[in-house]
Amino acid sequence: MKKPVFCTFFLILILTGSCRERKNDSATKRLLNDNEQVTRAERLSLVINDSCTILTVIDPWQGTEGVRNSYFLVERGKTPPRYAIPETIIFTPVERMICMSTTHLAMVVALGKEDALVGVSGGEFIFNKSLNKKVHEGLISDVGYEGGLNSELIIKTSPDLVMMYGIGNESAGYIGKIKELGIKVMFNADYLETDPLGKAEWIKLFGALFCKEAQADSIFNSVSDSYNKIKEFVRTNTKTRPMVLLGLPFRDTWFISPGNSYISRIISDAGGKYLWSDTRSNVSMPFNLENVYIEAMKADVWLNIGAVNSKKEISSIDLRLENIPCFRKGNLYNNNKRMSKEGGNDYWESGVLNPDLILSDIASILHPEIFENYEMTYYRKIE
Repeated sequence: MKKPVFCTFFLILILTGSCRERKNDSATKRLLNDNEQVTRAERLSLVINDSCTILTVIDPWQGTEGVRNSYFLVERGKTPPRYAIPETIIFTPVERMICMSTTHLAMVVALGKEDALVGVSGGEFIFNKSLNKKVHEGLISDVGYEGGLNSELIIKTSPDLVMMYGIGNESAGYIGKIKELGIKVMFNADYLETDPLGKAEWIKLFGALFCKEAQADSIFNSVSDSYNKIKEFVRTNTKTRPMVLLGLPFRDTWFISPGNSYISRIISDAGGKYLWSDTRSNVSMPFNLENVYIEAMKADVWLNIGAVNSKKEISSIDLRLENIPCFRKGNLYNNNKRMSKEGGNDYWESGVLNPDLILSDIASILHPEIFENYEMTYYRKIE
């Protein structure tokens, strides 16, 4: 992965060197388990023993407490442990996989296992050019969306595993349909992680599935080191913390990310202060437009502004938004610099695995004085 160019001092420093809060007791228990491979992700556990790897996805969708979906990863040719339920046994390396979210694709590609992808959902929204081309050529099947799944196509692709994202109760209709076909289904809850590095650490799940554990560890360690060095660089070289506004209203409602969210964490690490940093919630919080408008007057920078490409598009939503000071000053930046022709946004694809690049982008927006000649990866200024 290529990194953007930073100022000379920053280069030297680098080269030398969705929501709930982590509970200290659970973190301590995890560290005491010598076989646990996961250090940052809250909703993923990988424990290696002599007969298999036990992979557990914890609370795989919003609103759950105490739900643990465990899978037993057994190397091909070996005998599964007697205590493993057949439906939970997955033989590795997985050779044929369907991914129901484009956010998983960057991790598959990073491990060099794109040839294992036989199906996706929403293929037109894939940013990766190579995968996009394979979908258009029919080499990777687009199996449809939730209620409109193409069961015949899923059967035809003969997947070893379908990687799902948790959106509700496991009995959701479309998930049941896949299981009825006799196909193994696994939930992926990376989108619910509140720690940017915890989200990136889900590459270890794919490493375990593809028997690429060492490579997955190496990638995660590299990203983690980069993220922490950028965070420390910002912390030691800044004195101010600009206020940040996020999002756009939908009609008269503005859905606010809570203060314990993934993006709020990155803003803080980038040397900023999110307007709603003191709030806590497991889901986005609906606010009246007028209430957000009052708070927005305090913002120095406006980020993640929906799908807009110009100030004119913001004005068309509500003319009052033009009165927000950061709008008037032109401090508007959106995370849609890397878009495919069909509308796929790489921020939601490779950005999951590159929180260090997102951190650099946001830090350079908030503190341009210490990021001389920096070229943003995922963000761009809105004119």
